Amino acid sequence: MKIYFGILVSVLIQVRLLSGQDEPSKPSPAESKITKTIIPTFLGNDQRNYYGNSSPKRLDVIWKLYLGSGKTVISRRSGERKWTGAGWTGQPLLVSEEGELYLIQGAYDHHLKKIDAATGKVIWQYEFDDVIKGTGSIWHNKNASSKDEEFIILQGSRLGVGNFLDSKHIPSYRAISYTTGSELWRLDVKRTRSYSRDVDGSALLINDTAYIGLENSLFTVFSPDPKNAASEDGMLQPKIYQEIKLYTEKDAIAHRNNVVTESSPCLIDNRVYIASGSGHVFGYDLEQKKLVWDFYIGSDIDGSVVATQDSCILVPVEKQYIKGKGGVFKLDPRKPPDSAVVWYFPVEDKEFADWKGGIIGSVGINDNYKKYNNKYLAAFTAIDGSLYVVNHKETEENFLVRGPNNIKKFHSAKVLFKKYIGSSISTPVFSDSTLIVAGYNGIFLFEYNADFEFELLDKFVTSFESTPIVYNNSIYIASRDGYFYCFGENE
Repeated sequence: MKIYFGILVSVLIQVRLLSGQDEPSKPSPAESKITKTIIPTFLGNDQRNYYGNSSPKRLDVIWKLYLGSGKTVISRRSGERKWTGAGWTGQPLLVSEEGELYLIQGAYDHHLKKIDAATGKVIWQYEFDDVIKGTGSIWHNKNASSKDEEFIILQGSRLGVGNFLDSKHIPSYRAISYTTGSELWRLDVKRTRSYSRDVDGSALLINDTAYIGLENSLFTVFSPDPKNAASEDGMLQPKIYQEIKLYTEKDAIAHRNNVVTESSPCLIDNRVYIASGSGHVFGYDLEQKKLVWDFYIGSDIDGSVVATQDSCILVPVEKQYIKGKGGVFKLDPRKPPDSAVVWYFPVEDKEFADWKGGIIGSVGINDNYKKYNNKYLAAFTAIDGSLYVVNHKETEENFLVRGPNNIKKFHSAKVLFKKYIGSSISTPVFSDSTLIVAGYNGIFLFEYNADFEFELLDKFVTSFESTPIVYNNSIYIASRDGYFYCFGENE
């Protein structure tokens, strides 16, 4: 797992503080008034391709909330760092309670926060042992014995200040009551050949079972229900059904133990797909309860696998451990791995922070937002500084590109739009006819027409690593400058 560039630049931008902010209330018992979860997991749904609904046409600041700062330990040798705001993946979750909207946001001040989406007021916050980087998932417990356990947030963090990789216990994954902000259980993340015991991924929830890749690179199947939890090593821990390694010993040696799984799993039919830093994309069969598909790339893979309308998957590829260029694969997982490639889109090599190029974030698609019905758009941002938009159902004729290992050649997707925005590890998100893109140089709001001509409507300059959501003409996103922003249109 990398020290993201925002860590290096945050010192320059964390001098701004929000004065007069109300102190957040302590978690206290309260009756849940949830009517529905709107965005209950990273990239919105079990296929990782939903981001909300209608977008504003401007980026006026409606409100902003200072999230705070917190310490994290890089390693014994590198020591502590102070991180501010929130970063990758850092997408907020969205819930409606009797028509009122609330956000769930993890932050670098170690706290998971429930925020009033209309005002930015913190309702409650729960403290982890370290900074929170990833996005959580909300599980609706339909058989809950109390309101406190009806909606449960499953959230990970870094390993804990004062802990190191060889610490005996690392409870970096926890269940938090949405209603009260109180802890329901914690999972002690095991030590493996992976050099991380953090949790960045968002769990995939199917009925009463959760599926997640922890950063120790164990694909973990478990019960999120507190009723099934049991005390172990002095902690109430969830019931684990299955743990499967997402790497081989050969992978661990080749990657020097960087076999970290940071991505979130997605669902297509009866299979769960997940990418790992070991260089593999795996398919797990829900009936057979085992890995049945393995597409090997060899690079580090940080972003999540995204499912398309035609039952394919889009996989971001970082430029690391490979001879060729990073980029994006479209794969058809119904086919054997050696014939699964639909296309590969390489991006340019570029050194930025400790990256060499490729795609770090996930791919955004418009499959759920097709105002203009003749093109299926896929958007991604690269370390090379460019935003790319392609038609993921159309390839360039008579044109082949080299794959990430410079061995095989593949068809490539047809480019519709390319724009330099500066390096980014965020995931672009679509609305009806808009595209919202965040990066280290700011957040950009584009609109496109029926001819797929893109126009920049507005931009706001500060440093972003996280991914936004869009809902009811508002955009919500956390920044590395310390603030959580609600953008919209001031009257």
